[in-house]
Amino acid sequence: MLLCIDTGNTNTVFSIWDGEKFLAHWRISTDHRRTADEYFVWLSTLIAVQKFELQINGCIISATAPRVVFNLRVLCNRYFDTRPLVVGKPDCALPVEPRVDVGTTVGPDRLVNTVAGFDRHGPDLIVVDFGTATTFDVVDTDGAYVGGVIAPGVNLSLEALHMGAASLPHVDVTRPSQVVGTNTVACLQSGIFWGYIGLVDGIVTQIREERQRPMKVIATGGLAPLFDQGFDLFDAIEDDLTVHGLRLIYDYNKEMGNV
Repeated sequence: MLLCIDTGNTNTVFSIWDGEKFLAHWRISTDHRRTADEYFVWLSTLIAVQKFELQINGCIISATAPRVVFNLRVLCNRYFDTRPLVVGKPDCALPVEPRVDVGTTVGPDRLVNTVAGFDRHGPDLIVVDFGTATTFDVVDTDGAYVGGVIAPGVNLSLEALHMGAASLPHVDVTRPSQVVGTNTVACLQSGIFWGYIGLVDGIVTQIREERQRPMKVIATGGLAPLFDQGFDLFDAIEDDLTVHGLRLIYDYNKEMGNV
């Protein structure tokens, strides 16, 4: 069985692949101070609650927060007796290497989403990930990551408004009943919702014009369904895109003899 660990800036997702399907996905807040022992106690408790009989014999990690990688490596080594693959490290090969400026470090989540998106939807693809940042990843005809766009994430933008302007409250992200708000909360919700609709539509349009070809748009991340309410922004929404990509990368490295 394969343990896939997707560590973002805000949350970390642990997923178990049994060779045919994902048995479970568990989420915990990302904290570089959390030790390998703490991870194991938390994870083993969830495994026991769901009464799984697990024999983990492989691990793969994608981490946009590099400081957590050490303890996740220790978790895999100490408790599962396996050396984890870490996306972005030299010993973790990709099916197709990214084509970006020399010296550029691409976020591992973007590489993983590229692999998964190409596998499920083919070439000429834009992957929009609504995370701590809102990212747009461009997938070429051969499945290579060839660049993209990084914009502030939805919740990050709301938090910045709340912290930067004392009179503005923190609000939930939702679709407002009308564009013109008649109170502060409605105005904020409208600005965030319609602002990001415009951001996604505008950036996708510009990418398509620059690439001069039709391109499918795939969305992932927890807020993706919110922005897919009848606007025809996306061709598909994938809630498990990153863990699917992690599994594909692990299988590729296994075929290459790296694990």
